[in-house]
Amino acid sequence: MPTRNNRLILAVRNLRVERDSVVILDNVSWRVRGGEHWVVLGANGSGKTSLLRALGGYTMPTAGDIEVLGQRYGTTDWRELRTRIGLVSSAIRQMMHDDEPALETVVSGKHAMIGFWFRSERDEGQPGASDHKRALAVLRQIECAYLATRPWRVLSQGERQRVVIGRALMAEPPLLILDEPCAGLDPVAREHFLQFLQRLGSRRNAPALVLVTHHVEEIVPVFSHVLLLRAGNVMATGVKHEVLTSAQLSRTFNARVRLESLNGRYTIAVAPSPRLVI
Repeated sequence: MPTRNNRLILAVRNLRVERDSVVILDNVSWRVRGGEHWVVLGANGSGKTSLLRALGGYTMPTAGDIEVLGQRYGTTDWRELRTRIGLVSSAIRQMMHDDEPALETVVSGKHAMIGFWFRSERDEGQPGASDHKRALAVLRQIECAYLATRPWRVLSQGERQRVVIGRALMAEPPLLILDEPCAGLDPVAREHFLQFLQRLGSRRNAPALVLVTHHVEEIVPVFSHVLLLRAGNVMATGVKHEVLTSAQLSRTFNARVRLESLNGRYTIAVAPSPRLVI
């Protein structure tokens, strides 16, 4: 398990997001400490995406506070805070340039930017030799050094996921959020990617991982804590073996489900729905 100390990395307090009189998130409180790896689990429409947008500074909360390493949104430059949260999502993957080599994609993560728009070599932030050296080290960390010169357009979906993770790690964030990273992967590629996540999270001084999903099958043993969301509300939060139960999941998904585990991995069986009488 990672040995990063248990400092408070993320604190969400009484978060409320309301749009056009519709409550999307209601009184959400959540804490992530170093050495913890979290799964945010919930059905479609449970508020997972809205929570991520609030954490990234893309959605302004109606009420409540979000702090990253003690710095609060609204009192600290959100652009600086955003670099402290590594985000891997389908939206970011879709913005990559087809001809950009993987090494440059990783380098762009230093400032949480897509590509570079600097005017000259002397512009502040222009990537240099040290940035490329760091990016190559990150590619080795994510087991993708062989992709350094390959353009985005020829990478497989699984390779793209790893490179985007490398991009997020470039700024050395204490928190790495993975938003449904297995979407679009075939079963074999998904399993290989999950095995990679297990290795990544098990490394010394790994960032705190947050996996956002609605599939319990994607929860590998390295994940230690679970946050369950339903209709914008926290159903349960805490240590995995206490929160991840058949009863809790039945309430979360509003259906009768039975959770089964084997060798640290999970599956669920869903009871048949009642037949409609016509």
